[in-house]
Amino acid sequence: MRLAGLALGLTPLLPPAPVALAPSGQEAAVEAARAWRETHGVEILEEFAGLLAVPSVAADRAGLARCAALLAEAFTRRGATMELVEREGAAPLVIGRIDAPGATRTLGLYVHYDGQPVSPEDWTDPPFEPTLRDAPVEQGGARLSLSALAPESPGARRAWPAEWRLYARGAGDDKAPLIALLAALDALAAADLAPTSSFVFAFEGEEEAGSTHLRELFEAAKPALACDLWLVCDGPVHQSRRPQLVFGVRGVTSLELTTYGAARPLHSGHYGNWAPNPALELARLLASMKDARGRVLVEGYYDTVQPLGAAERAALAALPEFEQALRAELGLAQSEGEGASLAERIALPSLNIRGLRSADVGAAARNIIPASATAALDLRLVRGNDPARMQERVVAHVRAQGWKVIETEPDLATRRAHPRLLRVQRGQGYRAVRTPLDHPLVPALSSAALAAAGEAPLLVPSLGGSLPLYLFEDVLGTPMVIVPIANHDDNQHAADENLRLANLAYGIDLFAALLRL
Repeated sequence: MRLAGLALGLTPLLPPAPVALAPSGQEAAVEAARAWRETHGVEILEEFAGLLAVPSVAADRAGLARCAALLAEAFTRRGATMELVEREGAAPLVIGRIDAPGATRTLGLYVHYDGQPVSPEDWTDPPFEPTLRDAPVEQGGARLSLSALAPESPGARRAWPAEWRLYARGAGDDKAPLIALLAALDALAAADLAPTSSFVFAFEGEEEAGSTHLRELFEAAKPALACDLWLVCDGPVHQSRRPQLVFGVRGVTSLELTTYGAARPLHSGHYGNWAPNPALELARLLASMKDARGRVLVEGYYDTVQPLGAAERAALAALPEFEQALRAELGLAQSEGEGASLAERIALPSLNIRGLRSADVGAAARNIIPASATAALDLRLVRGNDPARMQERVVAHVRAQGWKVIETEPDLATRRAHPRLLRVQRGQGYRAVRTPLDHPLVPALSSAALAAAGEAPLLVPSLGGSLPLYLFEDVLGTPMVIVPIANHDDNQHAADENLRLANLAYGIDLFAALLRL
């Protein structure tokens, strides 16, 4: 939120400072990108709105197929050779290629076109009806027509207002890089600037559903996806609004824990103080897993963490101090870790309660003792953590608290036999990955970000979120670097997801510079 953020010292991303230090080819590409978007801003957002209007969520297979076809057609019009890789039960993997004559390197660009599920009743505007506002909705931003970005006269230029935002599911996560890349290609073509590196594309439609088919799809398309380095276009810029290059992601896995009480819900007056309450028992169990400082108390939880190297520790030390401003923005009186930075905390595995359910609350609450209670946990993992082994450490902790652990729904006899009964359901998962910060292409990537943003990017060892980037190592045998463009306050995965226009502008400039790498 810019009004509060600037008062607390956050740096806006754009307008950029001069880019004289950037290589001349990238500088020319960025100027072409700015000229294009300032004269064709309406057309860019109209195409983006058309992409966002397609409900590409896991439950909508038709929407995913429509989005894949739309992307293939859009990139084909820009001169790319595109193909849909399809398998039974999977959303299409959209792959493509642009060859640059005489290129000495080939870069890969990965983006996912699917989004998280939506609960439309929680949104200010319908999630698949893209809406432009002149400020964040929580600051009273007014709805605008896309034509509000039109220049005053044909051929004139109009800079994009930095704090205007486009609201829709997928606006920030992760369709923004797709429209940014398309606009960058248009800008270079209009300025008669051809890409100087060859590029391959991989656009996935199942990232938000666990990428369950990505290994199979990568294996099917492996020869077409050969490149020197993958640029993964996902996630936000730094919370300070500085550009960043990120060299890894945390892994992830999940568990659901269900505790049981009586075989049916009971009247809380007739049976209260007599029948055990599974919600209370589950709360006690969860409280035993972390202390007040945020340290996970599960035995051995940190034993397999692979320590950061000297270059990675130096990169963390060079990050700006922004936690105080971020706590103020988020309304937090304190954070976990006894003063440790967010980046330091991301370097450790986490244990999070992502959901709790037992009976009802609010107007639907009843005077009962519930029959069961369930907690959904996500475990964010770092290098050295094996997903299955980390799950087992949590299950061992549950057993150590005196619980009988089962993995199927209990029958009445089982419930009678065990006073502390818990069902565990294990989710899928994958490991963390990290590319060395001294990869030879890092200086060139940094210069592209410098050209786009007017300041050198922060180099960050790992993103806090998770992506199935282990498959780039396992299947494609290629390292990767993450090049985020979205705003850090884009409501990723939540209602009122949005993209700040300054961040879309940065993305267009960045991709123009990368195309001339």
